[in-house]
Amino acid sequence: QVQLVESGGGLVQPGGSLRLSCAASGGIFSSYTMGWYRQAPGKRRELVVTISSGGGTNSGDSVKGRFSISRDNAKKMVYLQMNNLKPEDTAVYYCYAKYFSNDYWGQGTQVTVSS
Repeated sequence: QVQLVESGGGLVQPGGSLRLSCAASGGIFSSYTMGWYRQAPGKRRELVVTISSGGGTNSGDSVKGRFSISRDNAKKMVYLQMNNLKPEDTAVYYCYAKYFSNDYWGQGTQVTVSS
């Protein structure tokens, strides 16, 4: 069983930066595809960015050029660096892991972009 715990959310002004962290436990972390999704009130959960076990990334169009993902297999951590944040980035951000056909989710962390 894989458990994911996010941290680092909060309130930030437009144009600011924030880094989210996700700590994983259980399983073989280096074999997972890891990623971040987000869900704003009244909207569907959407892809932010994923990173494969080989390091390849896939980003949602709305965050390309502003957000980046990295992983530390030794620490079983994945990070989301968010720059030039906009009010429309306000959402609950969820850490995600995929191993074969199994999907795992964290409990989510709130990010609010507002002046």
